[in-house]
Amino acid sequence: MKVLLVGEFSRLHNSLKEGLQELGHEVYILGHQDGFKNYPVDFPIEKKWDSGFLKKIKITVNAIFGFDISSYLTYLQFKKNKSKFTGFDVVQLINENSFYCQYYFEKKILDFLFQNNSKTYLLSSGYDYLNVEYCFENPNYKSGIQGYLAGRINPKRFGNVLKFRTSSFKKLHQFIYSNIVGIIASDIDYHIPLLNNSKYSGLIPNPINTAKIDFQPLTISNKIIIFHGINKANYFKKGNDYFEKALRTIEQKYSRKVEIITTRDIPYSTYINIYNKAHILLDQTYANDQGYNALEAMAKGKVVFTGAEKEFTEHYNLTERVCINALPDVDYLVHELSFLIENPNEIIAIANRARTFIEKEHDYIKIAEQYFEVWNSKTTSY
Repeated sequence: MKVLLVGEFSRLHNSLKEGLQELGHEVYILGHQDGFKNYPVDFPIEKKWDSGFLKKIKITVNAIFGFDISSYLTYLQFKKNKSKFTGFDVVQLINENSFYCQYYFEKKILDFLFQNNSKTYLLSSGYDYLNVEYCFENPNYKSGIQGYLAGRINPKRFGNVLKFRTSSFKKLHQFIYSNIVGIIASDIDYHIPLLNNSKYSGLIPNPINTAKIDFQPLTISNKIIIFHGINKANYFKKGNDYFEKALRTIEQKYSRKVEIITTRDIPYSTYINIYNKAHILLDQTYANDQGYNALEAMAKGKVVFTGAEKEFTEHYNLTERVCINALPDVDYLVHELSFLIENPNEIIAIANRARTFIEKEHDYIKIAEQYFEVWNSKTTSY
């Protein structure tokens, strides 16, 4: 099978590609390299006019004429190489705005992909029209939108989420929805909003290539090391402010027992290695399940504060903790961190279970097989 994976912002598509290649498939990734994370991409697209003085000009032009220069330049890059993006058995979009373009140019790119390849699937692995609609209609559903509704997130910093509520992105959703064969969710956060959707093909967990992630059994001989990696663009969406407040208390309470490492906007290759010596990693507070960063840390044998709600534990039939369910509650986070610091044997036990869980439920080859089964199960409807 010849597969084109469109978009990459978490290493999901890279790990899926590696799994599919192990199964003998021909796989390519098309998309942006996601800024500072710099994930490998076979056909890279550069997002131009996106910083400095040129960005100011772009914003002014867009405000006056409604024309986005970055979108136009992305389209030109795609058009120049469009012959490379035909004849695939399966195209998979990582979300509903994989090229980060305005409606007009995103639609032109997608229309070409739809018309010149056999099947297209959509991943729900981040915010999209259906997910955002569900979260706003169900404000008690655990998501970053709760932080926005509580007034903790500035609308300007929430634009990449709020855009899915605009009329143009609703039109884009309808266009995509009418051309895809199915939608696949990457975890519980995206699974629940899609239940009962006629095109929902089911939940396939994030693939993790454990062959590339060394597991080092934890030992605690001195201080317990807590790692907090911050992506400033998602600071409030991930609940980093709650973590930072909790860490200040922990540092005062256990100054002789803990070492705290905080990083901000570092490249993926640096990020994934810098926390090797850590025992505990703080990921996010607004999730029901684990995202990609959390899963990779769990594969390394870290105790991760992330999403682990009841729906997650029931889905995987878990009776013991493989990570810590984080909440946007400073007192709760301090309590959970304190328990671990005072019970270091529990840190080691959870870390070992985390690695076992990843090997069982997220093995990249097993996950690639699940994708192949879904892609092979339906024929195109157009």
